[in-house]
Amino acid sequence: MTIPPREDAEEPTPVSVLTGFLGSGKTTLLSHLLRSPDLADTAVLINEFGEVGLDHHLLRKLDETTVLLDSGCLCCTVRDDLVGALRELFWKRRNAEIPAFRRIVVETTGLADPAPIVHTLMRDPLAQHVYRLDGVIATVDAVTGPATLDRHAEAVKQAAMADRLVLTKTDLAEPAAVAALSGRLRHLNPAAPILIARHGVIDAAGLFDAGLYDPKTKTLDAQRWLNAEAYAGHEHHHDHHDVNRHDDRIRAFCLFYDRPLDWERFAAWVETIVLAHGPNILRLKGLLNVAGEARPVAVHGVQHLFHPPAQLEAWPDEDRRSRIVLIVRDLERAFFERTLASFNEGPGALAPAAGA
Repeated sequence: MTIPPREDAEEPTPVSVLTGFLGSGKTTLLSHLLRSPDLADTAVLINEFGEVGLDHHLLRKLDETTVLLDSGCLCCTVRDDLVGALRELFWKRRNAEIPAFRRIVVETTGLADPAPIVHTLMRDPLAQHVYRLDGVIATVDAVTGPATLDRHAEAVKQAAMADRLVLTKTDLAEPAAVAALSGRLRHLNPAAPILIARHGVIDAAGLFDAGLYDPKTKTLDAQRWLNAEAYAGHEHHHDHHDVNRHDDRIRAFCLFYDRPLDWERFAAWVETIVLAHGPNILRLKGLLNVAGEARPVAVHGVQHLFHPPAQLEAWPDEDRRSRIVLIVRDLERAFFERTLASFNEGPGALAPAAGA
């Protein structure tokens, strides 16, 4: 893993992943979003049109898999192959066979693990070149959400990996229950803003532009993307394991290091822990002070796949510490501190920053 130079090229199309457990209100939310002017010039990839109820705002059918909505959105079916759908959209746009679009929203099924979609955007050569992951949006039902999180590991993973959490059906839940669920979600995923959808309606502008690269400013918005300070004090400590509380197995924390990191040793550490524990590393984000580099380096991985590291134009603030955010399952903070230190033994051995 080497640090490539940053190149200014045509802006990649942002892709947002909309996930959420069965019955969490994801489909209702999407249906309202598709009528929003903020999502004009958007392509939406869903499993079946019938699941979303598009007939009332269907404009015309462009081909067997694509329709044009009265909001200006394209809506396409994804039957088996996300890569194929992304490639087809790209070439149809390039050849002017469909209206131009500036954003893609991918809706997952209720039982889906969002990681494979994120993997696709990291792994497929065309996807890497013309698309970028903007963020993962997860809906959580305020009424049944606690029981769903207790019983279904998939729902916990959806929430843990999200960049935005959307609480639905809050009008049907007691305020105390909504507050308790919000607290649980904050411990599970400290950095993700928790937004409220009222009767399935939410301001679309608050859901998007959550990713590393901000096309509005042509910069890498590291502070918003990483939000390392949100993890301070949020690591879970449990005296026992409850088999019906899947999020008891999830930990979210941030490691800080004052001393610049040796890139080759850091890369070797990442490769080693991913080889041994990839499925349990739900997300790894980092803003690194690399020895010999004047500018910070951003790293991002999901399970066993990692984006190529990106060198930022400048530090986002005066803090020059390396910050490594981890959301993991069945692994302890001490394991990562110990193993990273073991890869940096010798004079000036690496140790976490004071107060981290």
